[in-house]
Amino acid sequence: MNHHPDRPSAHQIDTLVVPGLSGAPTGRQLAIDPHSPRVAILAGGLSHEREVSLRSGRRVADALRAAGVPVTIHDVDTDLLAFLAREKPDIVWPLLHGAGGEDGSLRDILELESVSYLGSTPKASRIAFDKPIAKERLLSAGLSTPDWITLPQDLFRDLGAAGVLAAVADHFGLPVVVKPTRGGSSLGVTHVSDREGLARAMVNCFAYHPHALIERAVEGIELEIPVIDGPDGPVVLPPVEILADGPFDYDARYNAGRVEYFAPARLSASQMAYVCDVAVTAHTSLELRHYSRTDLILDSSGVAQVLEVAVAPGMTETSLFPMSVEASGQELPQLYRSLVHNALTS
Repeated sequence: MNHHPDRPSAHQIDTLVVPGLSGAPTGRQLAIDPHSPRVAILAGGLSHEREVSLRSGRRVADALRAAGVPVTIHDVDTDLLAFLAREKPDIVWPLLHGAGGEDGSLRDILELESVSYLGSTPKASRIAFDKPIAKERLLSAGLSTPDWITLPQDLFRDLGAAGVLAAVADHFGLPVVVKPTRGGSSLGVTHVSDREGLARAMVNCFAYHPHALIERAVEGIELEIPVIDGPDGPVVLPPVEILADGPFDYDARYNAGRVEYFAPARLSASQMAYVCDVAVTAHTSLELRHYSRTDLILDSSGVAQVLEVAVAPGMTETSLFPMSVEASGQELPQLYRSLVHNALTS
């Protein structure tokens, strides 16, 4: 069963401003509040997305300090556990992207150490981070996602790459999208429009992960939609529409100039309510908490095709999560501070 844009939803666009999360612009950094919870941001790590993580960490730290929240930033290294034991932050905010940061393993360690953290649980993180498993869960929730197949690198050696790729092209047709089954920031992702490009796309994908997801390409309105847990449940922030001069790849994501964004997206009222409902359903069906970001394409028939759901969305100066917050009329410092307080009390 697919969600349909004409159905009324309990998560209408008029719920974009989160009760208790908006704040007036201050125009200056507040003095550190001695009663504020102390936050330790984890950024960096050793994944391919290290630089994005560091940029996210710095931006969130600056915003929290502007709200008067005491913040430290720490890399994921051999000193981390000693640092947490020594400093005893009230809450940790993992802003690591890729393996380690989003696959649930670091969150497992935080739970072993009884450290409070902001974000999804280890189990939910593992499910969302593994794209094929997440797609199965989304289908079970009644959402749509592009048809796909998952292939390990070893299979190409065992069966011969030419035969496997011919079978893929014959089944799906072209274009298709090739991406690692795990990972983010569009690293290793290739939009393939001809058979000759399929082999190159597989090589690019396997440079980042030994399992590839090949899915039927979908055309339409590309959207990224943040969801946050407010005091009364999940709330949608304004969807951001992406209009790129080519594939929305790593370069387009993190280097200004190749993409035009519309926040909020240029959608009708019924389309807006529909995609917001899809994002909330994705968030809840994957059992995510505190915040997430759903990436989807609203196809030509009006069906939202969910591509993936991020448990640690980028927070850099070109990332879409903070762009969505600003489009809602809220201030980043106050919203981030509220996320911290809500995480401590949920």
